[in-house]
Amino acid sequence: MAARILDGKAIAAKVRSEVAEGVARFRAAHGRPPGLDVVLVGDDPASQIYVRNKEKAATEVGMRGRVHRLSGTTSTRELLDLIAELNDDDAVDGFLIQLPLPRGVAETEVLDAVSPAKDVDGLHPINAGLLVLGRPKLASATPRGVMRLIGETGLDLVGKRAVVVGRSNIVGKPLAHLLLAQHATVTVAHSRTRDLADLCRQADVLVAAVGRAGLVRGDWVKPGAVVIDVGTTRDEKGKLAGDVAFAEACERASFITPVPGGVGPMTIACLLENALIAACERTQMAR
Repeated sequence: MAARILDGKAIAAKVRSEVAEGVARFRAAHGRPPGLDVVLVGDDPASQIYVRNKEKAATEVGMRGRVHRLSGTTSTRELLDLIAELNDDDAVDGFLIQLPLPRGVAETEVLDAVSPAKDVDGLHPINAGLLVLGRPKLASATPRGVMRLIGETGLDLVGKRAVVVGRSNIVGKPLAHLLLAQHATVTVAHSRTRDLADLCRQADVLVAAVGRAGLVRGDWVKPGAVVIDVGTTRDEKGKLAGDVAFAEACERASFITPVPGGVGPMTIACLLENALIAACERTQMAR
């Protein structure tokens, strides 16, 4: 068996096209585009790249994208003051705080200060709680992207066994609840899970989101499984690698995402989708 490659770039382009159509309808109804802001604190090189890509993507779909670049010496109080301004600004429909934050900034306090209605990262306790209750409004962009990728395979998740390796608040936990909402039987595994390889071999859908290059070997994959690789790690040569041993897994999976070019493009596309959802919810406009 040779796995079919899930082209995240192509699928993300479809999502962005759908968002652009929604943005055009929003602009026609309200006389302005949806506004997506990003707050970047410090000069982390990877964050700088991510933020530039988000800004560019927002502009391409017709949104008003704006980045607030703050120095690495910004205090928690100064950051909270900016968040309060964004919460009150009617031109801002959604915004996010780019992570990681510099040492000394109270991350939990900062994230909790973002208005749930504008929380396009889906990290506020209210949005996380609604997701757990099966009433999601704004779910994290990466899990949304993973669900869209799975959907593109045509797989019916009802009754299927899904294993998510990774339990972060940004990917693993929200993804588990999105899968449950589609009636999959879900197991969340992590670095301390016993017999991890055997558990993975039971999965009809296997999602790796740990950040450990090559953790999931080919013989961990159930024949015919859908494999989604969320991990991104740079090797000693600076090359990007996923959590899954790609060549090995291709011999057993039915569908698989590459790294790069799989989940990454979907994250930004689904962030734009979240911004449109937030704008429509705030203005009580149907999408």
